[in-house]
Amino acid sequence: MKNKLMVVVAVATLATPLAHAEKIGVAIANFDDAGLTILRNGIADAAKKQGVSVQIEDASADIGKQLSQVQNMIAQRVDAIIVTPVDTDATPKITKMVTAAKIPLVYVNRRPVDLNKLPAGVAVVASDEKRSGTLQMQQVCKLLGGKGDVLVLMGELSNESARTRTKDIEEVIATKECAGMKIIDRREGKWSRTQAQDITMNWLSSGMKFDAIVSNNDEMAIGAFNALKAARKWTPQTIVAGIDATPDGIAAMKSGNLKVSVFQNFYGQGVGAVDAAMKLAKQQPVARFVDVPFELVTPENVAQYAGH
Repeated sequence: MKNKLMVVVAVATLATPLAHAEKIGVAIANFDDAGLTILRNGIADAAKKQGVSVQIEDASADIGKQLSQVQNMIAQRVDAIIVTPVDTDATPKITKMVTAAKIPLVYVNRRPVDLNKLPAGVAVVASDEKRSGTLQMQQVCKLLGGKGDVLVLMGELSNESARTRTKDIEEVIATKECAGMKIIDRREGKWSRTQAQDITMNWLSSGMKFDAIVSNNDEMAIGAFNALKAARKWTPQTIVAGIDATPDGIAAMKSGNLKVSVFQNFYGQGVGAVDAAMKLAKQQPVARFVDVPFELVTPENVAQYAGH
């Protein structure tokens, strides 16, 4: 298992060093998200290991609530703040608020829209979304022999990761090797298993014919094949693809329901976020962007990802 973090881009530093960071405020987009639950565990474990307390807040997918949480953390003068943004388009406001208070800021998992304009004292620990959808769709293309009709389930379009993963799919289909493929419909499933199941049932009810369902995450992929099974349209050859390789996604692949996923090391992102926050608080060098690499997961190698 590849868990090491690859450091790239510029160095972010903080103006005022601390001898020891004592408390980190953490604003998570949504506790109900399976991947972000793993990320939270990574943050909690890393903080415990480093001897610092963490205040972890659930924004419940509400950007207004998250902004209020960040404001409260600033008022409490925490030593660093870690944010998984509800809406990546809102990150410039968060960046401005936190840096004005001279508190180190680390974005984790979801890359901020202002990534290339982040000031000193701010770092990002995430995975390069350009690789996620690309790895996923290249494998789907391979399984279909470069020909076929595809349905796409998109995450929340307010998130950079959903937009990029969908763009990755489009770019792979535009290549010579996959030119016989086309997207016949795409819908926003908002990362939700339930919404993806409803969307897929609607596709099936309308008589939609397709060769694969490609989802921006495993949760929606699970919703898709649940719908296919409920409608008795699933066969062992059915191609449903996801991203994140969550525990439920891995279980689905081992049982034959999911053909493709891409491992996103949520736990490693959580650990990396705490490490970056601690270093920034002590005015130690941190990469502006810390890349936690994506890895293709298929039935052939799924066993090595079980338990991660």
